[in-house]
Amino acid sequence: MDDADHNRDDDPDASFAQVVALRLMANRLERKAVRDALAQGWSWARIAQALGVSKQAAHKRLSSIDPTTKI
Repeated sequence: MDDADHNRDDDPDASFAQVVALRLMANRLERKAVRDALAQGWSWARIAQALGVSKQAAHKRLSSIDPTTKI
């Protein structure tokens, strides 16, 4: 491995940029899944179970999602 490879792999700026990009992608995927589930009549309890969180946590974080709006 040359210095260029080593620096790229250990660059905190690049690593954090990747983390942020993954979080944004995961958030979009989660919101789409919730929107689709709500549109199909899923309850908040069922959505929460699928996400591995409490019903209250899911509803608090995601209740602004409108199942009729495309994401």
